[in-house]
Amino acid sequence: MTTRHEAGAAKAVVITGVGIAIPGLAEAADLLGPDAPDGGFDPATGLKGRAMRHKDRASRLALRAVGPALRQAGLLSADGETYIGSGDTTAVVISSNLGNLDSVCDFVETITEHTVTGLSPLGLPHTSSNVIAGWIAIRYGMRGPNLTVCNGATSGADALYWARNLLAVRRAETVVVIGVEPHTEPAARLLEDGSGRGVLDGAAALVLESAERVAERGARPLATLSRTVRAADSATALAQALHEGAPAAGLWLGSAEDAGAASAVDLTARLGHCSGALGVVQAAAGVAHLAAGGPGPVLATSGGGETDDAAAALVLTGAGEAA
Repeated sequence: MTTRHEAGAAKAVVITGVGIAIPGLAEAADLLGPDAPDGGFDPATGLKGRAMRHKDRASRLALRAVGPALRQAGLLSADGETYIGSGDTTAVVISSNLGNLDSVCDFVETITEHTVTGLSPLGLPHTSSNVIAGWIAIRYGMRGPNLTVCNGATSGADALYWARNLLAVRRAETVVVIGVEPHTEPAARLLEDGSGRGVLDGAAALVLESAERVAERGARPLATLSRTVRAADSATALAQALHEGAPAAGLWLGSAEDAGAASAVDLTARLGHCSGALGVVQAAAGVAHLAAGGPGPVLATSGGGETDDAAAALVLTGAGEAA
């Protein structure tokens, strides 16, 4: 059982922007409400446009979520088209276990039926496991570290861990983290477990920066990413996240029966299987809760099931608050 202590963890890492692209929801705060609002995201219309052409569904969902996050962080031009942060020091971290599986399956089926002579070289980039991160970087000119985390149930929390480390060791000044899973036929088939739960068809995006950087550019921090933990089981992850002397969680996001929180929300009960997107979607909901003045800290847990090889927990606090 291991706990990860990030390099330079004393440096405060804050979240300055949140965006979602989840059917029926308009903003991250809607993740915590009982009913979908009017005018929520509709993939039939929201995944169209010039920037969406010739891209797999997961990449289009990710692009749709990133725009609002960058806008809220104050990192887009007035027309919403141009990234005005430093492209050389902006990293992109994607969390997705099944993102472009449909593209890979299509290529395999084509080879089976027509051999490699039936393939189009223009489609080959879509089979890369890092294609989503690549499209985000190309769209906004982000030339910093660029990677995809594909690590099972804890992938979303793991992506936030790596983002925090990139900031701590100064490999980046800004990190855009996106959790995305598309409801494609291959993904739905793999996630089907007989429970009757649906499968997420959406994405959530977060903009992470150091507190010092945010203060320099006069931006508003929405929440602080105080702690990320990964352990062999849920009980150990919870114990390490809620260390002795830490305040009880004001909001708990997870599927365990008792985390000692004032209130609890299981997002998978509402959204279905979230797979690699879960940790990032949870963080988006937690930021919305804190930004609206809700009590903290926020505790989010993932993994720890019978078929999972690990469990993860993350702690969010209000900007400037201690965990």
